[in-house]
Amino acid sequence: MADYNQIIKDLQKEVYAPVYFLQGDEPFFIDNIIEHIEVKALDDSQKSFNQYVLYGKEINFTDVLNVARKYPMMGERQVVIIKEAQDIKDWKKEDAQNLLISYLENPLPSTVLVFGHKYKSLDKRTKVAKALAKSTVFLDSKKLYDNQIPGWVRSYAEAIGAKLTDKAVMILCENIGNNLQRLANELEKLKLNVKEGQQIDDLAVQKYVGISKDYNVFELQKALSIRNEAKAYKIIRFFAANPSANPLVLIISNLYIYFTKLMILHQNGARDKNEAARLIGVNPFFASEYLQAARNYPLPAVVKNIQHISKADLQSKGIGSAPMKEGDILTELIFNLLH
Repeated sequence: MADYNQIIKDLQKEVYAPVYFLQGDEPFFIDNIIEHIEVKALDDSQKSFNQYVLYGKEINFTDVLNVARKYPMMGERQVVIIKEAQDIKDWKKEDAQNLLISYLENPLPSTVLVFGHKYKSLDKRTKVAKALAKSTVFLDSKKLYDNQIPGWVRSYAEAIGAKLTDKAVMILCENIGNNLQRLANELEKLKLNVKEGQQIDDLAVQKYVGISKDYNVFELQKALSIRNEAKAYKIIRFFAANPSANPLVLIISNLYIYFTKLMILHQNGARDKNEAARLIGVNPFFASEYLQAARNYPLPAVVKNIQHISKADLQSKGIGSAPMKEGDILTELIFNLLH
C-alpha cells in the first residue's frame, strides 16, 4: 500500500512506476496524482504522440492493454491514464481480469499506466485486487475523519508555502467542511492574495474566501455554546437570506459534528482544555469553548440535540414530514437546540 505524500515526492523527483492503481472514496488524492502525471510526466511536445487519456465507460481491458503495450514515439516513455476506471466494462469478467494480471506480471517499462478508480474499492480478497496491490503503486484513498481536517489544512498550506493562524484554520474547516478540493482551492487563493511570508489570519479568510466575519458556522457554534439566543437567530436569518453561500446541508453537518464532540467530552469526563483538545482533535485555544458548551449542555441535552439535528437532516431531504423551506428547518432546529 502506497502513501499519498510519498507518491507525490517520487513524482516530483520524476520517479515513475510502470503501473499506478488509485482507488477509494476520497477523490482529491486520486485526482491530484493523476493531474501531476498528466501535466508533468511528458513535455508538451511529447503529449500528442505519447499520452493517452481514456475513460472507463468507453473501453474494456483489451483496449487498455493494447495501448499500454505500445512503445513511445521519439521519447523515453508513454503515459496511459484511465479515468473513471471503476466503469471499465468487463471488470467482473475472469478472462479480462486474467489479461490485466498477465500484464502486471510483465509491464512494459516505457509505459506509465494509471488507473483512477474513484468512489469504489476492489474487494481485496479477489485475485485481481491482490495482483494490483502486489504489483502496482497502489493507493487506497480514504476520506479523512473530521478531526483530521485541520491538520490536513495546515500541512497542505505548508506544502504550498503558506502559514495560517489557528483561528484561520478553524474558520476554514468549520465553514467548508471536509471538501478537500475546495479547501485546497481556497488555500491557493489565499496564498496568492497575501504578501509573501505574511501569515494568513481570520481576517484574510473572511476577505478572500468570502466568509462573513460575523455570520458563519463558527460564530453560530460560539453563540450556541454560550446560549446566546439573539445572536444565534441573527446568524441563521443571514443564512436564510443567503442560502447559496450557506448550504443547509453543510450547516447541519457542522452542528452534528459539534454536538458529537460535546458527547465525547461528556463520555470521557474531560475537564482540562489540553485533554479536551486531544479527545476531539481541536487546538487547545478553542477547547475552552467546547468545555463551556459541555457545561451549558449536559449529556441528556446533547443526546436530545443530536436527535434534533438528525431530524433536521431528514427534513432537508424531504423525508418523514411535510416539505419545509430551508430557513424554516434551520429556525426550528436552532429553537430545539436552545430549549
